[in-house]
Amino acid sequence: MNLLKTLAAVSSLTLLSRVLGFVRDAVIAHSFRTGVLTDAFFVAFKLPNLLRRLFAEGAFSQAFVPVLGEYRNQKGVGETKRLVDHVATLLFFALLLISILGVLCAPVLVIVSAPGFAATGEKFELTVALTRITFPYIFFMSLTALAAGLLNTWGRFGVPAFTPVLLNLSFIFMALFAAPWFDPPVMALAWAVFIGGILQLALQLPALKRIGMLPRISFCRRALLDAWRDPGVRRILTLMAPAMLGVSVSQISLLINTAFASFLRDGSVSWLYYADRLMEFPSGVLGAALGTILLPVLSACHAGARHEEYGQVLDWGLRLVFLLAAPAALGLALLGVPLIATLFFHGAFTVVDVGETRAALIAYSVGLLGLILVKVLAPAFYAKQNIRTPVKIALISLFATQAMNLAFIWTLRHAGLALSIGLAACLNAALLYRGLRRQGIYAPQPGWAAFYGKLAAALLAMGAFLWFGIGSEADWLRFGLMEKVIRLSLLVVFGAAVYFATLWALGFRLRDFRRQVRLSHVE
Repeated sequence: MNLLKTLAAVSSLTLLSRVLGFVRDAVIAHSFRTGVLTDAFFVAFKLPNLLRRLFAEGAFSQAFVPVLGEYRNQKGVGETKRLVDHVATLLFFALLLISILGVLCAPVLVIVSAPGFAATGEKFELTVALTRITFPYIFFMSLTALAAGLLNTWGRFGVPAFTPVLLNLSFIFMALFAAPWFDPPVMALAWAVFIGGILQLALQLPALKRIGMLPRISFCRRALLDAWRDPGVRRILTLMAPAMLGVSVSQISLLINTAFASFLRDGSVSWLYYADRLMEFPSGVLGAALGTILLPVLSACHAGARHEEYGQVLDWGLRLVFLLAAPAALGLALLGVPLIATLFFHGAFTVVDVGETRAALIAYSVGLLGLILVKVLAPAFYAKQNIRTPVKIALISLFATQAMNLAFIWTLRHAGLALSIGLAACLNAALLYRGLRRQGIYAPQPGWAAFYGKLAAALLAMGAFLWFGIGSEADWLRFGLMEKVIRLSLLVVFGAAVYFATLWALGFRLRDFRRQVRLSHVE
């Protein structure tokens, strides 16, 4: 498997999903605006979406993929298929029970997640009805995570990477065409979640059948007991406990930061939100894509005792992060006003909002490199089925974030909260790196000093071009939309051209970053 080609494909599909996410938000805002209906829907969708992040795409994947990779490389097709069937059976019934309880207990869930709604009967009843439709989303998405783990372990990254696109398309279609058929129209969004979950799961099934790993779920009592007693299943469950804690840390940090921001001047939460949306592009497109690819690849190297290749793959991932994330961070910091003015400066978004969002974006950009490095360094531990170490480091980072919040919020206000997250991410990455070195898991390959020097020269050239190319920031506030789009596009394209041309002149070649790996000893 060509890692660079795979990364390009997965990143492209992730970018498509992110772009459609912006379109989805715009369509929902245009069709429903803000008010009682959208408040009810966002609360109803919040809990199943949070469970998806914590369980399906977080703890379960981190625990399942390394064990699956070990079975595939060491125990053969028969044992691997038996593990998959047992995991799928246990997961199916557990999720079915959770979904039924969620639907039945919807009023309680709404009271817990939005206690203020209880005072307004109509709003409360609408939120309960929406919750009952959206809650089964966790059922479909957890099974989708199982399928994605299987496909990624077999090197079929395309289908899982494309899957999120279907949810966005479901939202867009239901908001534009189906809403008039529902009373109230916002019910169409709840059904968009339900339909999107089904579509995402259905897309995986043919791909699983092609690799011979379509799970067989047994409905007899003995099969359920066999699944529970399976040693592989028990190991996955054991690994999931610390993984759940680790994934929860980031969500807790986000909630605490939102609480801090709520005590600041009006608009602070929104300025952080818009800056975070811009940060999500490079973080998701590069960081998430690299993490998705590296976990099964490193798991296969570990299971096959290919220790030298393990270090080489990790080194490859780290160099790509510096090569691509460093210019992204510099670009976000320098292009703050052009980006925000082009994307958000219309309607009720004011000049003050542009400036305050830019301050948050610059603060976030300080930690972008750290945020993406964590997505590469943490899988190096997960692949060895060591989840406790990154969890302990995540907890240290959580406490560091809150300490820095208290230190920065008085002078930097909302930007201080963004800076705390960024600096804590850098601390997280540094501690993970130190742990890998201390445990002998990773040793840097030769050439890093020269790599850093050439990278610094290319960043300096790109930074100088953007600094002079932007011109007066005040002009960006008076340009028309099309002029801003054209100017911003030219800055991004030529800035990237200057960066990569400088690297090429200094000896960088695309072939230097191509790398072939095997995901199984039978390949």
